[in-house]
Amino acid sequence: MQTSDRQILSSLHEPALPPRTASVSRKTHETDVQVSLNLDGTGKCTAATGIPFLDHMLHQIASHGLIDLEVRATGDLEIDDHHTNEDVGITLGQALGKALGDRKGIVRFGNFLAPLDEALIQVALDFSGRPHLSYGLQIPTQRVGTYDTQLVREFFVALVNHSQMTLHIRQLDGINSHHIIEATFKAFARSLRMAAEIDPRRATAIPSSKGVL
Repeated sequence: MQTSDRQILSSLHEPALPPRTASVSRKTHETDVQVSLNLDGTGKCTAATGIPFLDHMLHQIASHGLIDLEVRATGDLEIDDHHTNEDVGITLGQALGKALGDRKGIVRFGNFLAPLDEALIQVALDFSGRPHLSYGLQIPTQRVGTYDTQLVREFFVALVNHSQMTLHIRQLDGINSHHIIEATFKAFARSLRMAAEIDPRRATAIPSSKGVL
């Protein structure tokens, strides 16, 4: 019997990991948000938030994080984009936390350095169970299209607090606002993918010396 045959037979006897999927709905007087995701997907995305630039960034998370993601939101956009942007971050964070469960078997840490033309963004994250955001973007314009660039930070604050991750975002270079933000979401997606992947050497253990995250 060849080694590859033994590996295939061995894998058939290993316990199957539960599907890492989640669906979360959040409804307030200001917004109605539904998020569904599959951490072990192929990058498929449907995003309809009423905020075109946010939809574009959600597609970056799905595509580069290899997450199947569906986000639908309605909100009080006649006032501004703030409530919808924040509540999408909250609901996505809740869905990430739910899909990860007790975080057994995950790599836990992720980091990535993403260039986009002149922009260069570094992201590091830890599914630590302790929410913290260190945000170092210097976005030169107030808007990209109609999107208020202050909302980038608000999105990540909401996501971090409700997924209980530690997230560091550093801008190493960049003068174009669109490039800076898009490189940030791409670096976040790749870091998320790395951290959420299953470590085959301890697929049944929680990645902490404390035994809990």
